[in-house]
Amino acid sequence: MSKDALLQQAVREELEWDPAVTAAHIGVTAKDGVVTLTGHVPSFWEKGAAETAAARVKGVKAVVEEIKVELLGNPEPDERLAEDALRNLSKDTSLPKDRIQVKVEKGHITLTGTVEWKFQKTAAEVAVHRLPGVTWVTNKITIKPHADVFEVRQQIRKALDRVAPFDADNIVIHADGGKIILSGEVGTSYERILAEDAAWSVPGVTQVKDNIAIAW
Repeated sequence: MSKDALLQQAVREELEWDPAVTAAHIGVTAKDGVVTLTGHVPSFWEKGAAETAAARVKGVKAVVEEIKVELLGNPEPDERLAEDALRNLSKDTSLPKDRIQVKVEKGHITLTGTVEWKFQKTAAEVAVHRLPGVTWVTNKITIKPHADVFEVRQQIRKALDRVAPFDADNIVIHADGGKIILSGEVGTSYERILAEDAAWSVPGVTQVKDNIAIAW
């Protein structure tokens, strides 16, 4: 069996193993470490769960996600969905009050506004992406920079040393204000995601360019 066929099989098994994913309706192809997912799922959050499951399989270099959301039953009207989204955002005490705006069009939620931390931008998206009737979420929230270059580099290095299950010395960090460029080499796509998450966990980081290579 070829490497592509083995990777395709491994991704299929991971999707079937993940209880958050309806694997029967998802197609998988693999070529040179690039996995493409097709088919349909009943919710937007399950679409994301499938992509995450595929990315953590060893040997996956990139995931092309072409899954469609086919809602079950009657979809929520946009007005009701916008109200639910704002309600969920207001419940999260980690989010700044009245600084995140919501726009809904045919189930597509667009978030705008400003926050100070990457985790807040992510939290806002998480707060709305599981709502019934959501077909897509576009996160246009911006992060207000307040970072010192040297401090950012040091904090990322510390974060990598704490959370990375691999040799963090293989990661090269370049900081230009709040803009971070990561390079080097890791063994899996999941390790690459961990490194990028570590960079985003530092206050003041506004952009992360991930040039980390994955050893094949």
